[in-house]
Amino acid sequence: MMLLKEVFLGFIGLSAGGIIAAGVFAFLAMIGVFPRIIGYTKTHKHIILFETCIILGGVLGNIFDIYEFPIGFGGNVALGTYGLAVGIFVGCLVMSLAETLKALPVISRRIHLGVGLQYIILSLGLGKLLGSLVFFAERFGQ
Repeated sequence: MMLLKEVFLGFIGLSAGGIIAAGVFAFLAMIGVFPRIIGYTKTHKHIILFETCIILGGVLGNIFDIYEFPIGFGGNVALGTYGLAVGIFVGCLVMSLAETLKALPVISRRIHLGVGLQYIILSLGLGKLLGSLVFFAERFGQ
């Protein structure tokens, strides 16, 4: 009876996770993150590779989230590379959302800014980067 309960709970958990992952990927595709990246990099010929990498990224990300693998030698390099990749992706996601919602023209009109919006965006990003670096430097020192 206990085994049946665990199998059922495992099935429900995996099904719910699959639905959430499909929703996230559908949302990212709907707001145009992937087409924008492909358009900016002019790599239309490699769409199958992009799709494969997106699927592998989702699957491997879930596996690495569920199971804890020791990094061992070169762990800091691997974590740095992963952090850089995630940062680039989040930046692309945020800019895609901003373009989709047309938030930047609204902000610039409200604060009566004619020139220099790119500097405000850059300063927000650098502030986020600096805050993250300070936070993680404090946590790693413990």
